[in-house]
Amino acid sequence: MFLAEVVGNVVSTVKNKYLKGHKLLLVNEISPEGIQTGKKDILALDLVDSGIGDKVLVVREGDAVQQILGHNKAPVNTMIIAVVDNIDIAEETIK
Repeated sequence: MFLAEVVGNVVSTVKNKYLKGHKLLLVNEISPEGIQTGKKDILALDLVDSGIGDKVLVVREGDAVQQILGHNKAPVNTMIIAVVDNIDIAEETIK
């Protein structure tokens, strides 16, 4: 899993029948501080109704995606699984 920011929408009128009704978005990996670290955008299936500018949690592993979808028929290995509301990072205590 990794943190990402949604950077774009993908519109496709013709697609695999198992993708119909699902939204496709472009995401770019970010650090916990919100700085983009990805070198390229990644296409991800969105099941949590996120949108451009949202920070999200993304899973990039086929078995996890199949478990979430409940089948292995969709040609998907990357999925947005949560919209991140807040990230708290504990500061280390310097001794």
